[in-house]
Amino acid sequence: MDTQITALRARIAASKPQLYDLQSDTWWLLGTTGCHLCDIAEQLVQRFQAVQPIDIEHIDIADFDDDLMMHFATSIPVLLAPSKRLDYPFSVMDLQQLLFVS
Repeated sequence: MDTQITALRARIAASKPQLYDLQSDTWWLLGTTGCHLCDIAEQLVQRFQAVQPIDIEHIDIADFDDDLMMHFATSIPVLLAPSKRLDYPFSVMDLQQLLFVS
């Protein structure tokens, strides 16, 4: 498992304690309300889930502390798989490849 991703997921979970209860193989889709790219990414992930069941948690960066929110403010939507980060734009093929590294 990538230590940078592990550290990033731990930092996010510290900002949102309810995430500690999620299984480590849950993918996180980071975005915020009113972000049209986030809406597109969510639709893409939903289409992917129709053929490949994955656990995914939608996380609003507006709930983060200021430093963490600013870390993601210009890169959302971001998909955090257990061992890899994908910044938008990503495709169904990119999601498929994550299954082999996660």
